[in-house]
Amino acid sequence: MTDRRALAHLLRRLTFGPTPAEVDEAVRAGYDATLDRLLRPAPPPAPPELGPDPVARLADGADREQRREARRAQNDQMAELTRWWLARMTGPGAAEKLTFFWHGHWATSARKVRSAQLMLKQQQTLRRYGTGDTGPLVRAMLRDPALIIWLDGQKNTRRAPNENLARELMELFTLGLGAYTEDDVKAGARVLTGWQIDRATGAAALVAKRHDTRPVRLLGRTGTWDVDSYAGLLVQHDAHLPFLAGRLWARYAAEPGPTPAATARIIAAGRDTTALLRALFQDPEFPGTNGRQVKQPVEWLVGALRQLDVDVAALETRQQQRLVAILRELGQLPLRPPSVGGWPAGNEWLTTSTGLARLRAAQTLAGLAPATADRLTGPDRADTLAALLVVDTWTAGTRAALDSAKDPRQLLAIGLGSPEYAVH
Repeated sequence: MTDRRALAHLLRRLTFGPTPAEVDEAVRAGYDATLDRLLRPAPPPAPPELGPDPVARLADGADREQRREARRAQNDQMAELTRWWLARMTGPGAAEKLTFFWHGHWATSARKVRSAQLMLKQQQTLRRYGTGDTGPLVRAMLRDPALIIWLDGQKNTRRAPNENLARELMELFTLGLGAYTEDDVKAGARVLTGWQIDRATGAAALVAKRHDTRPVRLLGRTGTWDVDSYAGLLVQHDAHLPFLAGRLWARYAAEPGPTPAATARIIAAGRDTTALLRALFQDPEFPGTNGRQVKQPVEWLVGALRQLDVDVAALETRQQQRLVAILRELGQLPLRPPSVGGWPAGNEWLTTSTGLARLRAAQTLAGLAPATADRLTGPDRADTLAALLVVDTWTAGTRAALDSAKDPRQLLAIGLGSPEYAVH
């Protein structure tokens, strides 16, 4: 792999999709300097002005029409948050891709939470804690109102323990299958009893009379635990770092997960997420993952918008809505993962239906960037397109399709819909 290809590979994985100018800059700076720059903490974005939750503000005794109107306004706020986040994703750097990784990891859906304010609050938590030690992140997420609602934590009381949050906390968020027992799930549920959400303020609080204070045996240790000490048990568990390294590798490198040797090298960096990512991208096995990962729809769309120089924030609302509709058609709408396990991955995105949806979406994108498309002329237009989309090379079949394109917009749509652009 040439230096330029190595840097293009790094940028494709660490960001939502590099522009040719960003690849040029990386080539000038070198691999390690580029990695350091991209992993440098970014200031959090100014949040959108959503206003208060209209449903939480409903007065007692509100009639059916008032409730319907409040739900409609609530849906409008969620749509506004989705459009705002999509525009944020098209900015430079790696911060929003990491936030989106954590969103898929701690998968929480607005379908059940039904509050743009709480979904935004969770995003802010992921941004604040997602680059550092996993201990503070787990402690913060155990208090996160959206996650508590999503996994029925507010129904978990000393008299009626609900195991959903404790089970998914260990299975999907921190340890993985096989690292805990059913007794640990029951014990963890008791530790997490009593947390309630105030919908009016969006705050989570521990209600003492609903909380079980009896000692439990949890992950091999007996004691009286609270959410902070429970989080400590989880992140100090031998399974935690290998589990997290596997998740990061699957999203930033390739599936299946890293080899045992690569895992050992990566987890030597400790619990700091930024350090883990640096170790991953510097691992000798990372270059071999080039061309082995299928882009998720969000990665595909956001990368294309960046490379076509489409300013999402400047688009008309109806155009932004069309971009959100594209993600819905492709099967990955931010803030609405299909389950607590997050979205599918890998070849599940390479179906006939998603291929056709990508081609339709590519035609829409080509229409949003006429000036970019009009530059794709001349005998070397396929190579010009490859440079624009940061594609290493076209197969003979794709090149033949590109050569047959009748106009620049059709050429651009074929490139965006190609297997070489879908798999990187």
